Amino acid sequence: MKYLHAAMAGAIALLIGCQVARPDPTLNSDPDFAWQQVQQAAQKAAYGPSQPAAWKTQQPTREEEQQWYHQQSDMARTAAAEAREFFTKFPESANVMAAKRLECQMWEIAFTRGDNSKGTYTAWANAQTALLGDTNLTDDDRFDLRLEIANRQRVDPNLDWKTRDAAYEKALHELIKDYPQREELYNQLALMAAESPDDDQARSIAKEILASPAPDRAKAMAQSILHKLDAVGKPLDIHFTALDGRTVDLSQMKGKVVLVDFWATWCGPCVGEVPHVKAAYEKYHSQGFEVVGISFDKDKQALANFVKSHDMPWPQYYDGSVWKNKFGVQYAIDAIPTMWLVDKKGNLREQNARGQLDEEVPKLLGEN
Repeated sequence: MKYLHAAMAGAIALLIGCQVARPDPTLNSDPDFAWQQVQQAAQKAAYGPSQPAAWKTQQPTREEEQQWYHQQSDMARTAAAEAREFFTKFPESANVMAAKRLECQMWEIAFTRGDNSKGTYTAWANAQTALLGDTNLTDDDRFDLRLEIANRQRVDPNLDWKTRDAAYEKALHELIKDYPQREELYNQLALMAAESPDDDQARSIAKEILASPAPDRAKAMAQSILHKLDAVGKPLDIHFTALDGRTVDLSQMKGKVVLVDFWATWCGPCVGEVPHVKAAYEKYHSQGFEVVGISFDKDKQALANFVKSHDMPWPQYYDGSVWKNKFGVQYAIDAIPTMWLVDKKGNLREQNARGQLDEEVPKLLGEN
């Protein structure tokens, strides 16, 4: 099961300290003891309820997992309420600021761990806004909070993805204006460009980063993004000897529509896409559809065993270099699964084919 993001878990650990027993759900009248109660509630919410012992040997159903996450959300809502009660009841306590930060973090857990309702999102947003207005925030804490608010806007259930992305990009630009030396802002902007399904937006952000005082890492990512975008409409220089000994050369596959699947057996979402790729292959192969796998696996035998057990007849590239995979580096692949489609003329036509094979493959097959 997934647990709280490492960065948040670390922040909570700093605020929580050692675990203590929680004798009563109502905060004690003693501020020190009450703070221990708040810490304990946050600790429980951060890591969630104990998983059933049966899950160690039997995969839980989707409904069981959802129920577990909803329990974690309930615990987080309780912890958020206790944190608010604490800083309201003990305004002179030295732990007031820590309690306000915990309230924000608990609402985030409640929203992201099973209760992504508008009401919970609003409570999370309100807690952050209230904290942002606290004059006792240090400059570093204010920066961190503004960045957290920017990231929250990316999951706003009230907005469509384009509006969310626009709000996030605007927030990052405002932060860069106020904190031009903070490298992580440029890195996040570059990551946004890398993940954007809008090529024009990605290109614009990448060029902006290259013209800015961004750190080398962000500029390298921006250059890779432009290189990837420039590959569209051009032939792919991909040729190799496959895992099973076959010779593969995309330049010799003109007249075919080819899916280039960047993936790995250790990647859960990649494995989840295998049935869809197989279905497309079986449906369209006789019409001229081919698949070429570019594996990011390290273990050669594990890859071979997986391909055999899942009856995947298409060739696989393997070099054991994981993220330094030859073609992954060549084409700036920074996330998998990534699915590209090559048309009959041998030119790259689509870089976001995941989930669109039944729409895009017939369209390309129908071209002259």
